[in-house]
Amino acid sequence: MTLQDHKLRYALANELHARPFPTLEAPCFAVYLAIKRPEDAAARDRAADVAHLVELLDRYGTAHPKPGANHYSGEIGKYRLKWESHTEFVTYTIFGEGLGDKPFDPSMFDVFPEDWLGRAPGVRVTSALIRVETMPDERELREKVDKWFVPESVAATYVLDRAGIIAGDFRIDEGGHLRFAFFAGPECSARRIGRVVQRICEIETYKQMSMLGLARARLLQGRLGAIGDRLSGLVAGMGAEDGAAEPRLQELLQISAELERLNAESSFRFGATAAYEAIVGQRVEVLREERWDGRQTFTEFMTRRYDPAMRTVKAVERQLADIAERAIRAGDLLRTKVDVERSAQNQKLLESMDRRADLQLRLQETVEGLSVVAISYYAVSLLGYLTAPVAAALHVDKVLWTAGLVVPVVLVVWLSGRAVRKQLMHK
Repeated sequence: MTLQDHKLRYALANELHARPFPTLEAPCFAVYLAIKRPEDAAARDRAADVAHLVELLDRYGTAHPKPGANHYSGEIGKYRLKWESHTEFVTYTIFGEGLGDKPFDPSMFDVFPEDWLGRAPGVRVTSALIRVETMPDERELREKVDKWFVPESVAATYVLDRAGIIAGDFRIDEGGHLRFAFFAGPECSARRIGRVVQRICEIETYKQMSMLGLARARLLQGRLGAIGDRLSGLVAGMGAEDGAAEPRLQELLQISAELERLNAESSFRFGATAAYEAIVGQRVEVLREERWDGRQTFTEFMTRRYDPAMRTVKAVERQLADIAERAIRAGDLLRTKVDVERSAQNQKLLESMDRRADLQLRLQETVEGLSVVAISYYAVSLLGYLTAPVAAALHVDKVLWTAGLVVPVVLVVWLSGRAVRKQLMHK
């Protein structure tokens, strides 16, 4: 009997090997582009991304990717193309052999047709020109780094146990691209060059994607400050004996609803920023940097320029969570105050009902007394007429006879009324 495989076994195993590093020989270059939908990129129609890729491949008569593919590598003319689809963005990297006379010539980006770029299903997140050279002598290397990059921003460092030196300033040049250079040592293999170039692209892309969280955090800061002040004023007025707990509770519900909306709009971006930040840190770490010529390393650049931005994002995320927690506590207090006020109102209502019931009882007793008198009056009159012959036979004065009937008649009527009232109360 053959052991049955899980239906995803091969797909999951192959996923680990689906995106191999490029193999590059120095000198060479790479042109890199990352595209993202402006809004709701994670839920985008990925078929549009593939269609855009296919349009580029058709220009060179190159085979299409497999259906459902999220990565592709192939030849387009004299270049090699690597395409990858990620959660929020797609990347295009074109590799070419040799180098032009002009370092970082903007015309290098012309490998992407202009009209094709205009039909991209998204906007540019980042683009970069990466120049790979063999390691020159120390003096020439310093001259190139100083000439190609902005001195106050440049990071230049040994990587991978001094297999080479990478340099970049993370600034956008006049052509709209970032610039990076890798000077490969004589012992640096083609696979290692490819890994370094791939890491440079990943560091830049994930850095840029994580910075989207900073933009969202800055938008939230002012609004959260206003909400925090509003919530503080609301809580400060809770001790006032003005009977305004329920209006305050309604205002608190509005604040809570707005906080929930802000949290829903920002939770994905803040979560993605944390994930991207972790990737940036990991990609920089695996470069195994060593200081060269006293220049700052990529790690130092990130610590000085990038980490404060990420701390700002975390601070705003905590601020949002703290204000939401304060709103919950304030809601509990307000609901308690509302319950107390309602209990006091109910107590007053019961007391008022008791007073009305007492008045009704007294009124009822008064009516019952008057009823006894009225009934007794009619009963005595009727009984007087009925017993008048008896009074005449006994030679008793009619007035005296009628007066004698009053007491027993009143007593009988009162006892009868009392008996009826008791019977009704028992029911």
